[in-house]
Amino acid sequence: MLKREWQRFCRRAAWSWAGWLECWRNEHSLHQWLWVNLVSAGLALWLPLSGAERALILALGVLVLAAELMNTAVERAVDYISTERHELARQAKDLASAAVAMTAIAAGVAWAVVLWGLIR
Repeated sequence: MLKREWQRFCRRAAWSWAGWLECWRNEHSLHQWLWVNLVSAGLALWLPLSGAERALILALGVLVLAAELMNTAVERAVDYISTERHELARQAKDLASAAVAMTAIAAGVAWAVVLWGLIR
């Protein structure tokens, strides 16, 4: 049973990696968010932050990347269903994009609070 579960885990990891690579190859937005995250992570590790502050900044950065992957999934699913323009398709894509924006805003708010604490 343990061997079977390990094999399932490995397959899921391979599918996840395939999804990441697909998005990386075809979505410029993922590249942009990754670069932003590298700068953010570098600053979080360089500045004199607490472990909790670092964890918050790093975790929110990963969540922005996850939101971008989900946004791409919504866009692909909508495009697969139909290439015709439809108001509901536009709304679905815009809502998924808004989810990325909201996670990015959350990360920005966390940075603002952390930096405010440093200068006080």
